Amino acid sequence: MNQQVRFCISSDGVRLAYATSGSGPPLVRAPHWFTHLEHDWNNPAMKPWSAGLSRGYSLLRFDQRGTGLSDRDVPVPTWKCHVEDLASVVDAARFDRFALLGLSQGAAFAIDYAATHPERVSHLIICGGFVRGRKARGGSDEETETLQRLIELGWGRDDPSFRQVFTTRFMPDAGLDAIHAFNDMMPLTASAQMAGRLHRANLHLDAREQASRVQCPTLVLHARGDLSIPFEEGRLIAGLIPGARFVTLESRNHLLTESEPAWRDFLAAMAGFYPPAGAAPGAGFPGLTPRETEVLELIAQGLDNAQIAARLELSEKTVRNNITHIFDKIQVENRSQAIVRARDAGLGAKPAK
Repeated sequence: MNQQVRFCISSDGVRLAYATSGSGPPLVRAPHWFTHLEHDWNNPAMKPWSAGLSRGYSLLRFDQRGTGLSDRDVPVPTWKCHVEDLASVVDAARFDRFALLGLSQGAAFAIDYAATHPERVSHLIICGGFVRGRKARGGSDEETETLQRLIELGWGRDDPSFRQVFTTRFMPDAGLDAIHAFNDMMPLTASAQMAGRLHRANLHLDAREQASRVQCPTLVLHARGDLSIPFEEGRLIAGLIPGARFVTLESRNHLLTESEPAWRDFLAAMAGFYPPAGAAPGAGFPGLTPRETEVLELIAQGLDNAQIAARLELSEKTVRNNITHIFDKIQVENRSQAIVRARDAGLGAKPAK
């Protein structure tokens, strides 16, 4: 499996590098720190999030401005730049409707985009994310400035000891191959100057208001022992987004590794929420009974209650009761929303007879 790297131009003229790979339901990864499309494709630390996710999805990734293969000689990106760049990339790649994955600070940008473009985002997945930067959540000024100074001093050095601090916070329980690969990749992603500027800008992120306006089905996952982003931030996101599901991952790694059980738990939760290629139609609704799945399939095909009752040899009252339970379980308020969610999950493909 290979990736296809292309470029597009942002709304203010910055050249952005993006990559598409895999096949299956469309999945877009929001921009976040530490990416380089070429290097993270086979890097042991990043491979699960690039090549790994491409095994079941049509994956779209891009390097945020100032990093990776995107234009590097640019001013530090603003919040608005990140969200507008995401819009430019999905338009260039012709991803019309898709699931959006927000990792770490990418959660804030994904949440903002999902809140302002509900017609484009079918599902929102947040893993290890935060809506409040370190300053917004009252983090230690001394610790913040120490981390900032470590970036300025050691980002570009041959000696990885300064960068090891970040690796230890991101993946303390990773294998040596992943740890060394992550250390080596950091200076490839951006200059020390840009890395420091991005780190400082992310301190002030606050997407709490945007989170309350998200309308699409949302899955929030967070490692209980995450050393980089507090577990409480994941709980906060799930509490702010209406109807969001929350899954605890048993790990200390902020960046999950392919060899740990938490990675498999992440994939299982994601598959149940947004089924990958090869999953049975309707696999995204494991809480439905077989009868409720049948009813939802016929709703997705466009049948009304009377037609569903005749097809399944049920009374219309029973169909109405089933629909009430279905709406509650899949977290929709009306038939139109149910049809959209069902078709996103692969139901309704066969025309009604």
